[in-house]
Amino acid sequence: MINKYYKGRILIMVEKIDLDMVRNSAFKYYTDGDFYCSEAVVLAIKEMFGLDYGDEVVRLASGFAIGMGGSGCVCGAVVGANMAIGMVFGRDKAKDRRVKKTLKLSKEVHDYFKEEKGSLCCRVLTRKFKKFGSKEHKEQCALFTGELAYKTAEVIARELKITVVKNGSEEIKIKKRGLFNF
Repeated sequence: MINKYYKGRILIMVEKIDLDMVRNSAFKYYTDGDFYCSEAVVLAIKEMFGLDYGDEVVRLASGFAIGMGGSGCVCGAVVGANMAIGMVFGRDKAKDRRVKKTLKLSKEVHDYFKEEKGSLCCRVLTRKFKKFGSKEHKEQCALFTGELAYKTAEVIARELKITVVKNGSEEIKIKKRGLFNF
């Protein structure tokens, strides 16, 4: 492990990342009942990239679970993914132009999920389940949580030129922009 800095702003403690481990970490946090979708994505990204943030970032994600506080609006895993992108690329100074990159990458994750699932609305994504919180509902949300953690890690790795390991295969660099199909 080596220390890397992204433009001197945020400490990244990895030189390579296993996308499957990121997915599995978020999935496990959700399925074990430890964290909701938004929290699980943020925590998995924070831990797997070795981001120099305290656990308060997970607290910040707590209100976005279950479609924004249980309201069923925007999928909490999507919000968690966008928060994680902000942790790495977001601005903290007034009028910092870096926000443009953050917005672009957040839109990429948003558009990916919407194209894949047809909606961002938690109520729409879960309407086929007779009971909210059912086993089937939780299974789907766990899969979405893992998938969005994976996609977010892929985007971050690509942008920071961090070496990626997929499916235990040879290390590769993500150079190509675009959507990754699972």
